[in-house]
Amino acid sequence: MVRKPVVATISKGGYLQGNVHGRLPARGGKEPPPAAAGQERVVLKKKITLLRGISIIIGTIIGAGIFISPKGVLQNTGSVGMSLSVWTACGILSLFGALSYAELGTSIKKSGGHYTYILEVFGPLLAFVRVWVELLIIRPAATAVISLAFGRYVLEPFFMPCEIPELAIKLITAVGITLVMVLNSMSVSWSARIQIFLTFCKLTAILIIIVPGVIQLIKGQTQHFKDAFSGRDASIMGLPLAFYYGMYAYAGWFYLNFVTEEVENPEKTVPLAICISMVIVTICYVLTNVAYFTTISAEELLLSNAVAVTFAERLLGNFSLAVPIFVALSCFGSMNGGVFAVSRLFYVASREGHLPEILSMIHVRKHTPLPAVIVLHPLTMIMLFSGDLYSLLNFLSFARWFFIGLAVAGLIYLRYKRPDMHRPFKVPLFIPALFSFTCFFMVALSLYSDPFSTGIGFVITLTGVPAYYLFVIWDKKPNWFRRTSDMITRTLQIILEVVPEEDCQKL
Repeated sequence: MVRKPVVATISKGGYLQGNVHGRLPARGGKEPPPAAAGQERVVLKKKITLLRGISIIIGTIIGAGIFISPKGVLQNTGSVGMSLSVWTACGILSLFGALSYAELGTSIKKSGGHYTYILEVFGPLLAFVRVWVELLIIRPAATAVISLAFGRYVLEPFFMPCEIPELAIKLITAVGITLVMVLNSMSVSWSARIQIFLTFCKLTAILIIIVPGVIQLIKGQTQHFKDAFSGRDASIMGLPLAFYYGMYAYAGWFYLNFVTEEVENPEKTVPLAICISMVIVTICYVLTNVAYFTTISAEELLLSNAVAVTFAERLLGNFSLAVPIFVALSCFGSMNGGVFAVSRLFYVASREGHLPEILSMIHVRKHTPLPAVIVLHPLTMIMLFSGDLYSLLNFLSFARWFFIGLAVAGLIYLRYKRPDMHRPFKVPLFIPALFSFTCFFMVALSLYSDPFSTGIGFVITLTGVPAYYLFVIWDKKPNWFRRTSDMITRTLQIILEVVPEEDCQKL
């Protein structure tokens, strides 16, 4: 079967436009004739069904967090009962945030998540600052961190009980990151299908922990739950950190809103996918933590670097070797879901004129936002082989929750500013109010408890303000800069075979 070649013309702005029914013109040649009627538009298609939407949310939320974060939550709460309460509270808070995003996503039917909602409510400056920090620091660092967990768990069965060389972890991590980028560049459908498979792997990993834990409870192994709230009292500084760890493990409930334009029947699919996913994840997380405490005491859990592996070694014998494999697949699913969703954030920001125009272009045959996907690759590699990733995330974790709280506060603003706005899904106002208050409260406490790290993150975030005026507002750039920019864009279009979404039917 012969593949249909690409046709392209030069638009008024100097960029190539194309469809799938011709060939690239020779340099200096004539513009090709108009395409035949009924040609296929080069657009991002609506391929996200309910099942795929659920897999994106669950598959992105359940990463390494539930297998690592229990230690951080317990350390900052001081008791088994308080840690389980925090896990439950974080699940409810995340559900409130997700329900608020469901209303925003069905009212503002644009992809882009936080960025789009902040742009709609608070204007372009704050929206640009949000995408600026996400592109330069948050997303590359977050992808590198979850990818490092993937690399470590992939290699663990081969090195047990020896220490894994750091270089080996980083090399396997680099391969995993590249594989995810290639997958998301090649096909939306295959990326979604693999995400569904990986989501089932995640749930299987969770069940491998929950089922033996339930059996332990039936056998009467409840000694670690006696006097569950006794122990070291949680401090006013410890609780916010415990919530940070818990909310980190639940992070990902907002990713379906990044791809709203690709969701089939978003008015029904988005709220339903969010509600189903959050109920499943909250139940799984609480039961997983209960299962840990049927076998591991609070003191032993605090000494473990990988709680799930310690649990499996105690209870599952030789089968415990399967746990690192399932955790690695779980991390890979989070990598895949995160790249899939966040690439649409960059795509939408480029479409709004806040990022280089090449990032808003689509591959002419694969219908993927190829440039928006691969732009993360070099940045993530730099993060992977550079400094302390965890410090970077600590610097900027406050920025993530500040902007999420701001987006949800925007929902309340829209209720009063635009009361007649079409809202197919509507939540009681106390839900966004409580969630946004919690986000701002955590940010304020982090400023008080760790002013140095939070202050550095605040300064990094503020660099987006001069960047906005330099790259977006300032329109009297030198001619040489414009010519160079246009040449780079056209060259990348030819190499990547991408064209703007709009006007593709006018060729």
